[in-house]
This record gives sequence, structure tokens and C-alpha cells, in this order.
Amino acid sequence: MSGGTDVDPDDVRGDPERFAALIGYVEDELAFATSHYNDSYLDRRVASRMRRTRSDTYLEYLETLRSDPDEREALLGALSINVTGFFRNPEVWDGIRKILRHYSAVGDDEPIRIWSAACADGREPYSLSLLAHADPAIDAERVEILGTDISVPALETARTGIYEEPRTVDLGDQLSFLDDYGPSDQYIQQRDRTYRVDETIRRSVSFERHDLINDAPKSGFELVVCRNLFIYIDNAYKRPMLETIARSLTPGGYLVIGKAETIPPTLKSAFEVRDARLRIYQRGDAQQTRQQPTQTRSAGSEGDTDTAGGATLATNTDSAADSETDTTDDADDANDADNADGDTDSDSEIDAETAVVEPTGGSE
Repeated sequence: MSGGTDVDPDDVRGDPERFAALIGYVEDELAFATSHYNDSYLDRRVASRMRRTRSDTYLEYLETLRSDPDEREALLGALSINVTGFFRNPEVWDGIRKILRHYSAVGDDEPIRIWSAACADGREPYSLSLLAHADPAIDAERVEILGTDISVPALETARTGIYEEPRTVDLGDQLSFLDDYGPSDQYIQQRDRTYRVDETIRRSVSFERHDLINDAPKSGFELVVCRNLFIYIDNAYKRPMLETIARSLTPGGYLVIGKAETIPPTLKSAFEVRDARLRIYQRGDAQQTRQQPTQTRSAGSEGDTDTAGGATLATNTDSAADSETDTTDDADDANDADNADGDTDSDSEIDAETAVVEPTGGSE
């Protein structure tokens, strides 16, 4: 081992054979599907662990992995997508709120099932539960949330519902999305820099390990939230992952992805755009949904008004750049997920002329 020389991620491309051997070990021996992720992401995560273990070469780091079970676990944790936060990108949560109000307005007793895929340490599924319990227009008793991730340590943290606030992140500020509903301390207990999610909120959420790339689809979800995962995935694997999500949704169910992400044109039959700016989509067979929402055609409609107790998710192709900053082992991953929010959809993967959903239901 050396005295801590930094490893430039560009060096990965300069020594492809040694890097390939290292990645092959992770794929074969640690059962992590590295082949599904793009090279730039793998470059950064491996380089980060090399810095922390003060390894100068890929061969040196490979020997560390073979001899140190703790480092193997640390690398798997580093390779897991863990950029997260409470109510991340608040304007997106305005759109999610409309969806949950829409389903709550339907006069039946069926559960409103939500899947938070690649949920990291659980703050996203807890945000869903917090919103459901705080908003009187959402029927929290019907809301059932499943959070999944491939990282076992992240899921262990999620199940506790206890979060330590880093010096560079203000969890209280993240929870300010709830300010309109009253003090958040009725749902989150804060002591010094420790935040504990109340049992009432945790009761609506369950967690399990699930690999969106390799595991079977789920079923029966009205909403799937899978944000800022696809920007790290090779294009060849995005389609099967999105097909897994499509099969997991009920007819007319909704999908929310990251603001830097888009649905490939080849999947336009599976998903229809509901809000291009917020990256909200609906499974293509919307007319079969139990709510049977009415649909009208609209090009570039700008309204976001709640109607009949539900949501009008208007087409909007404007882009917006966020200044949110997240703290992770590698800040570049947060930049990938957040600073790219101002993309302009130049790849033409979003159809500007889409239906406006006007769900039927009771009044607010």
C-alpha cells in the first residue's frame, strides 16, 4: 500500500485490462451486475474506494478486495446508488401529491400501492408516507409503500427510520416541504442532529431487497417512483428495467423518474407523458384504470389545477435547473442527478403533445 496517492478516474481508461479484471471479480465473485452500469459511474466509484484504501493500482486494490471482507462490503455499498433526501426536488413532489390526491378521491376501499424503487436509505418512501399523513386530501389509511434497494446496509438504516444529519446537509430544510401542513415534529422527532421517523409514518412503509435489473417484476402498484437510477445505467439495460416497471404498474398507473432522465422512444407504447418537466409518465393503457379518468388532447397546456379532488397533470416541456446539493462519498454522482435537471430533451424522447389527465372523483 502507498501513502495515499489520488487515483484519477481517467486512469481507468489507461489501464483497461487491469480494470476489466477488477470489474470481472466484482461481477463474478461479489454478484454485482457491473455490466449494466455505464463506465463513467464505475470509474468514479472504484476510484473513490481506491483513494480510501490508499491503493495506487487496480491490481493492488483487487488484492485488497480478495483479502478484506469489509472492503468488499464497502465497495458494494459504494456501487449502490445512494444519492437521496427527504422531498428531493420539491416541485416534483407537487406532482406526486396530485397523483395521490387523485387516487384518494376515488370512492373505493382498495389500497393505494406505491413502490419506491432504488430507495437507498429510505428517505424517499418515508417522504411518501409523510405526505400521505400530512395532506388531508390524501387517504393515508389506504396508502401502502414498498421501498426496495440492492444495498443491505442501506435497507438496515431505512428500517430503523433514524437519520444522522451531516454537517453539510440540513434535514430540517428538506422537511420544509411539510410546512404548509404544520410543524413536522408531529411526524419526525429531532434530538440534536438525529432525526427519528415516527412509528405512525413507518407503519405505512415496508422494505425488502430487490434488484431492478435481475429480479422479477412486482405487481399491482398505482405509482412507481424510481428517480436518478437510469442515468447510471447503460442504454442497453434501460429498456428491460422500464419494462419491469411497466409490468409492475396497474393499468393507468404512474411512473416518476429523475429530472435528468427520459423514457426511450421505443417504450412510448408502454408509457405516456403526463408532465414532461417533472418526468411523470402513465402506463399506456390509462383507459383501463379502475378510475377511468377522462382524457383530452392538449399541446403545451400550462395549468396545474386540481380538479374534482384529483390532479390535472398538464403537459409541460419547459426545463428547470435545480441548485440542490447532496453529500455522498462521491459528489460527482450528486451532480449527475441534480445538476443535469436543466436538460432540454434534445434527444426527442418526450412527445410534446400528450393527454391531460382529469381524474374523476369527489371534491376536495
